[in-house]
Amino acid sequence: MVKRPRRLNLLILRGDGRRIIRLTLPRWVPYAGLTLFALVISTIAAIFGDYISLKKQWWEMAALQQEVATHRTLTGGFHQRIAEVQREMGTWKELHARIWEPLGPEVLGGRHGSGVGGGTEPVPPLAPGQVSLGKELDRLSASVSEEGESLRALERFMARAGKMLAALPSRWPLRGSVNSGFGQRQSPWSGSLEFHSGIDISAERGTTIKAPAPGVVAFTGVNTNYGNTVIIDHGHEIKTLYGHLQKILVTGGQKVERGQQIALSGNTGKSSGPHLHYEILVRGQPVNPRSYLWE
Repeated sequence: MVKRPRRLNLLILRGDGRRIIRLTLPRWVPYAGLTLFALVISTIAAIFGDYISLKKQWWEMAALQQEVATHRTLTGGFHQRIAEVQREMGTWKELHARIWEPLGPEVLGGRHGSGVGGGTEPVPPLAPGQVSLGKELDRLSASVSEEGESLRALERFMARAGKMLAALPSRWPLRGSVNSGFGQRQSPWSGSLEFHSGIDISAERGTTIKAPAPGVVAFTGVNTNYGNTVIIDHGHEIKTLYGHLQKILVTGGQKVERGQQIALSGNTGKSSGPHLHYEILVRGQPVNPRSYLWE
């Protein structure tokens, strides 16, 4: 049995082959050195890995802090926008009140109750930081729903009123100066006071007369005072009368549209010269046409 030497001989030579030094070391020293070297390398690798991990966590923390700061900025801006929207919607309520007021409470159809009560102390407004974002959104949603219902009610009313407004004789039947207005005047024949039930619009003989609103021709014929006459029924108990016509271009029962030619002006009947006598009758009673002439 061959015994392995317990020591390790280390010979260091020059380039020319001459010996410089010769060392005799215990056999365990090289193994211990390798083990120590491997331990150092593993320790450095572990420390470097921890450094990389900590660096990564620091980057993530910095990004998270930036995200939190951005979120706070957005939240603050969102609170401010909600407050602005609520203030704007507050003006809507005042606008709705002004719109509905002249129409009267009966138009609302009992949409709002009449019972009131409670304390008289004002409730102070809450700062944005005192109310959670969810509660602000709930409150804004409720306000939007309320205003939406008010707008829908107004839209329904305007849809009904729009049909009536479209039927109003708001257009001049022809353009010209008004020779004689509505109401009391001095009679051009007797000189005494008399009631003039319309307006006399100056026009040359043969000037086109147009319907001021859609309707149905209720009468065409000769009237003692007005000569050739046309009466149009516009619905809603509103009628218009056209007198002293030279020629009638429509027939009884005919439907006419706004702006359609219905007659030519003239000088028939009791008239001192060519013009158009124009009347508006509401429920059979003459009213001042100027109250309806918007255009």
